[in-house]
Amino acid sequence: MRKLHLLSNAHLDPVWQWEWEEGAAAAVSTFRAAADFCEEYDGYIFNHNEVILYKWVEEYEPSLFKRIQELVKLGKWHIMGGWYLQPDCNMPSGESFVRQILLGRSYFYEKFGVRPTTAINFDSFGHTRGLVQIMQQAGYDSYVFYRPENLPQLPAHDFVWSGFNDSKVMAHKVADSYSSLLGKAHEKISKWLDENPKKDIGLLLWGVGNHGGGPSRIDLNAIGELMKETSDIEISHSTPEQYFAELKERKSLPEFAGDLNPRFVGCYTSMIRVKQKHRQLENELFMTEKMLAAAEAQGLLTYPKADLHEAVCDLMTAQFHDILPGTSIQPAEEASLRQLEHGLEIAARLRTRAFFALSAGQPKAALKEYPVLVYNPHPYPVKHTVECEFMLEDQNWAAEFSLPVAYRNGVRLASQPEKELSNLNLDWRKRVVFEAVLEPSSMNRFDCRIEMLGSKPAPQLKEEGGRYTFENSRLRVVINSSTGLMDEYTVDGVSLLQKGAFLPLVIQDNEDPWRMDTNSFNQVIGSFSLLDPGRGTDFSGVKGALLPSVRVIEDGEVRTVIEAVFGYKDSFICQTYKLPKNGTEIEVQLRVYWNEKDKMLKLSVPTTLTNGVYRGQTAFGINELATDGTETVAQRWVSAEETAGHETGGGLAVTCINNGIYGSDFRDGEMRFSLLRGAGYCAHPIGDLPIMVQDRFLPRIDQGERSYTFWLNGGERNDRLENVDREAMVKNERPYALSFFPSGDGELPGSFIQLKDDVVQMSALKKEEQGDDYMIRLFEPTGSERSTIIEIPSLNIAKEVRLNGFEIKTFVLRRASRTLEEASLCEGL
Repeated sequence: MRKLHLLSNAHLDPVWQWEWEEGAAAAVSTFRAAADFCEEYDGYIFNHNEVILYKWVEEYEPSLFKRIQELVKLGKWHIMGGWYLQPDCNMPSGESFVRQILLGRSYFYEKFGVRPTTAINFDSFGHTRGLVQIMQQAGYDSYVFYRPENLPQLPAHDFVWSGFNDSKVMAHKVADSYSSLLGKAHEKISKWLDENPKKDIGLLLWGVGNHGGGPSRIDLNAIGELMKETSDIEISHSTPEQYFAELKERKSLPEFAGDLNPRFVGCYTSMIRVKQKHRQLENELFMTEKMLAAAEAQGLLTYPKADLHEAVCDLMTAQFHDILPGTSIQPAEEASLRQLEHGLEIAARLRTRAFFALSAGQPKAALKEYPVLVYNPHPYPVKHTVECEFMLEDQNWAAEFSLPVAYRNGVRLASQPEKELSNLNLDWRKRVVFEAVLEPSSMNRFDCRIEMLGSKPAPQLKEEGGRYTFENSRLRVVINSSTGLMDEYTVDGVSLLQKGAFLPLVIQDNEDPWRMDTNSFNQVIGSFSLLDPGRGTDFSGVKGALLPSVRVIEDGEVRTVIEAVFGYKDSFICQTYKLPKNGTEIEVQLRVYWNEKDKMLKLSVPTTLTNGVYRGQTAFGINELATDGTETVAQRWVSAEETAGHETGGGLAVTCINNGIYGSDFRDGEMRFSLLRGAGYCAHPIGDLPIMVQDRFLPRIDQGERSYTFWLNGGERNDRLENVDREAMVKNERPYALSFFPSGDGELPGSFIQLKDDVVQMSALKKEEQGDDYMIRLFEPTGSERSTIIEIPSLNIAKEVRLNGFEIKTFVLRRASRTLEEASLCEGL
């Protein structure tokens, strides 16, 4: 017999047009009403996911929480989904998605004894293909989603979603929203029956949302009458798991491989502060876990599991699909930033605790030496430009300059002084920059000695012929002194950028933070231009003689730093190019002062790969991105790759790593990075009405100062793609440097963990959730099968691991038995 599964739910955003306190109030009242109906109506089942809502009910109305626990035992209340919440499903890292599931699984199993097998993200604005492997390895066999509403590439509403590493889950695309209007659920059901007269199985979602509500007595009574009146199809209150179990028996499903995107492309950029703080907390938290696990496993401290859990919950909440995409009201934005800062403060305190523990056994400093300790959390050697500040033992009031020079084991390193963050115009505080190769998963020791000079060394690079021409053995860069832009970037004799690179573009935009009406931002209405010396000097805050608006501000053994200042109407940018004396990677920093409304800022980087393909990092994988100007989403890096030789792995590539943006577009070789949008707060287009009322001052998102960093590198395609993922990891989970005078006490810990290959990543090293052993998660980031060896020297462990392309593998390190065993992604939960 034909069957229609009814899925009663109450879509409830913790924050959106309201603050979290109102979200908590709506959750409690909605759950209370749902529990009443579960107890009153035979056969009725209420479905709900999202740990955060249950935690609010548990805290604010514990008697209701106990009722729900009993209803779950009776099968009248179904815990669906089982994640911490419904996150954005494009911007979180692969490891973050694992934690959404892991925290959800832990909570729901502890409180209710259940393990859902259908994942639920009804309202998330698109879904990365990387989710498939994560869900499969976490024990999910199916997925339900609604957005994007229109996906013409799908073969059917029910299909098998194929992910990386041959992973697959069944999926259902909700056809007609995840909710219903009050008293109208029976009409939605009747409509489905009229439109699907021959469909043998279906799934229909109903319940009042978005501000909670869920089931109502009027709806339940009307649905009950409809069930009695309908004889040719069974209409049944159900669960996602029941639907997919029956679907699997009844139908052979078509397959789809790819992202479920795009939708609401403005969300890749809106509220850039939230996105950057989110990325920062991801980086700091996962790096701190690695440091703490290495320290505890070597007997140096006790792993602070409860504190870390609190910080992870902060991160999970920030990933909610109306927080991270930037579509909430301004107070919700401010609350999210506070919560992210709370997580960052926890991570900073714990990282410092780990750092001091891991510095045990470091010898005392020699006389007139200033130690710099750098911890590398990564299980492989890292070539790194270390930046560290310290105080001289006394103030120097003489007319001379104290030059810091870094040494390692008595060997002098290429190093240079740069402007310290302090503005005390005195030879006292020092900032040293030096190059070093850091040993894996260990503390690296350097010592700075002071050489006295008559004055600070002056920059050697000079302007000639209207340009600054920088060269090293492999790299040639030209900065145009009339435009402030990069006119040449040549690697090993091959030009990879066109003239005028790193131009800030102004794009016509509107008030809608989602940008529901378009998939692209192509209407360029202007660009920033180099300020004249007078305005540039004023903007720079300099008094006296005029400064050139393009100038060399640092020049030494490690790098040359060129600064340029730009303006557009009421907005300004200070743009800095850091050019290496060795290698081909350049760093570009922007400090933006934005005061434009309903406009977007992009950074244009035109490559010479005009027929190239465009790809970017996603959750535990790489996506091929649009090349027609469509706004795309990627994580830590993107690459423009030469089409010629692409299939065989040859050709050239330009890669660009970022520290906290997600949106970009690509056309005819030009990469355009989306920096910010001056849209309105929670401004939703409705019909022909103005997007926002037009009778008062209305604030816009992302006004004021914002900062960005990019690392661009180019060369042979294979080399770039094998290295960029580790480079991006190191740039984001940056080795931690601190000037510290150790006591000399204790035993010097060694390198804790090492990977013996050049590509495989370690996304996690942490204590397991429910025990005292350690979890290690590896990932192959290029799509090619390869092997590595995990070495843990202190436990005499060396294990060879083979990974398929884009494969995730999780291991448990049992310290007591000195064994390393493959484990489930969700640690058996």
